[in-house]
Amino acid sequence: MGFSIKIAPGVRVRASSHGIRAGIGPRVARVHVGTGRTGFSSGVGPLSVYTSVGGKKRRPARSTGKRPPSQATLQRQAAAARKAQAEADKAREGRRLAEIFTEILNLHRHEFAPVERPVAPMPPIPDANLIREWHEKNALRGVGHFDRAGRAKAREQAAVAAQAEYNARRQEAQAQQARTQVELDGQWARLVSNDPDTVLATLAEAFEDNEAAAAPIGLDRMHDEVTLAVLVPGEDMVPERLPDKTAAGNLTLRKLTKAERGSFYQLLVSGHVLVTMRETFAVAPGINFVRIVAVRTMTPDAYGKTHVECMLAGRWSRQALDGVRWQEANAGKILGETATEMLINIKRAQFAPLDLATEPEIATFLKSIDTDALLTGQ
Repeated sequence: MGFSIKIAPGVRVRASSHGIRAGIGPRVARVHVGTGRTGFSSGVGPLSVYTSVGGKKRRPARSTGKRPPSQATLQRQAAAARKAQAEADKAREGRRLAEIFTEILNLHRHEFAPVERPVAPMPPIPDANLIREWHEKNALRGVGHFDRAGRAKAREQAAVAAQAEYNARRQEAQAQQARTQVELDGQWARLVSNDPDTVLATLAEAFEDNEAAAAPIGLDRMHDEVTLAVLVPGEDMVPERLPDKTAAGNLTLRKLTKAERGSFYQLLVSGHVLVTMRETFAVAPGINFVRIVAVRTMTPDAYGKTHVECMLAGRWSRQALDGVRWQEANAGKILGETATEMLINIKRAQFAPLDLATEPEIATFLKSIDTDALLTGQ
């Protein structure tokens, strides 16, 4: 329902949900104008007649659906979608970076089970029941089913033959096991006595799948000491950003300072050295001292030749690692406090290559490294 109000004598304005219309003139001859078509009405007494003037009345088009979103709404929706995608990308990158830093911090905590004296397994022996069934089947061949005495005797003979065969096969398996054990004992004796060929071959095999390439390069049997070369990764393996939380608790990827990145790189190198050392002591029970030279590759020179530089060198004993709290102390602290000798270059919180001006033996060793073979793994 609309509402109406008198404006002046003869003029009546009506407003409704469809618009505004005005009636002008006396009731007997009134003209209606405004929203919709112009009309004419006349009335006497209680009756009135209305006639429209002009063409067909136009009705506003009805909407068949929701009003389409405005340009501003579309822009806000697009901005919200971009923000949500950016947050998802940041979260994914944060998880990736967290995994890398976790590996750096825990690298030295990898454990290796100590090798034990190998025991030769017993070769497989045929089942005694199968052997007896085979002999019995052959013994009963040709003996009538109603010849009970003959069948009983055949079974007795088959049982004796089956037992003899089983005993012979068992003795042969035991003899083969003994021969294998003698060989294993010989290898074990050579390993624990630090036979150079045996120890170096054992270590080379153990290092084959290491993340940081390592190679045994010498063994001092008199002092139970092995010398290793470890090829550590470059500083680019440490990400430039670290996942962190803002004061409001939101994820942020904070850019590391140069000093922070250098500290993480030192932990990375120390971790590779320690994990190589722990594996060495685990697989070579006769080794009590490890001397390590950790090197990394440099940018190729103008001739395309790749050189290496020494990041640290030192000597550690098996005994010094006993009692170390691996899950609590970081790699740098363990490496420094357990070494009997160590050369490392840290200036202004930066981990830098060693100056080998006073270390001719290390310098000579670096010059002898075939970097092409080292980089191709050959």
